[in-house]
Amino acid sequence: MKITIDLDRLLEEDRISEAEYKKFSKFAARSIGMLAFNILVGFGVIAVSGASLALVPDPLMAIGIGAATLATGLYLRHERLVEWKVLAGVCILVGALMSGGGIIAADDGSSESFVMVAALFTFTSVFARSSMLAVLAVFSLASSLGARTAYFHAAYFLGVQEPLLTVGVFSLLALSLYQLSQRLDAAHATLAIAAARASVFLVNLGFWVGSLWGERNADWKIVIDDWVIAITWAVALLATAAWAWSSNRRWVLNVSAVFAGIHFYTQWFENLGASPSTVLVAGILALSFAIGLKNLNGRMSLQT
Repeated sequence: MKITIDLDRLLEEDRISEAEYKKFSKFAARSIGMLAFNILVGFGVIAVSGASLALVPDPLMAIGIGAATLATGLYLRHERLVEWKVLAGVCILVGALMSGGGIIAADDGSSESFVMVAALFTFTSVFARSSMLAVLAVFSLASSLGARTAYFHAAYFLGVQEPLLTVGVFSLLALSLYQLSQRLDAAHATLAIAAARASVFLVNLGFWVGSLWGERNADWKIVIDDWVIAITWAVALLATAAWAWSSNRRWVLNVSAVFAGIHFYTQWFENLGASPSTVLVAGILALSFAIGLKNLNGRMSLQT
């Protein structure tokens, strides 16, 4: 068990003696020193791994170095060496990312490679109890369905090639992970909840893109207009927010509210355009929504 205390404040309030203050300060100094050492070694691991790949830019090299780094991190975590906890986390994350990147590069970014990376991140997150890798596993799975992001100078892009499939797959995944979390121990339930939340996020991204462009799937001969998806998204957000309120799920309520705002303003400016009057009304509504959401959160905190 770790407890964070303010030694200076405790000393000022005469709740600990001068001798106790000096004793605990020595423990803290040792812990801080080990943390700094771990961080420096972690940066060294990243530098050596990155330099090796730069000198020999080969996917198999990336997979090999990544696997070795990942194995080192898992060993340190398995041995429960507290002093090396930070370094273990760095090695696990860097190793998993390098191995995943190598797998994707070796198969030219195919859908199958992203599925393999999702599986790698999933198993690693379970053994390492890493919520970050659990979330990355979900995003890797989304990439196998054609989800993409891109950046150019002063511009960001989001692409969802299969909005309907994305919504369906990750809705099912989110529900399954939530149900699974109810049956797991606390540590593994945290992983399931993190992955479920990432899935909820992707569901909303699928709805968002679909509300603008609709669904056009030539292989399945499916054509759905954007306004149909926009209305469906609004209903889904309302239903999810109602469930979150009744179940006292603050995170789900807040995410639903945020995407409801995104949905509203997307349709608002798409249909009305950006003019001084529309921006003014939108700003007033945004303030009203913010106040309403704050009040909702305050009332939820009183619930049991």
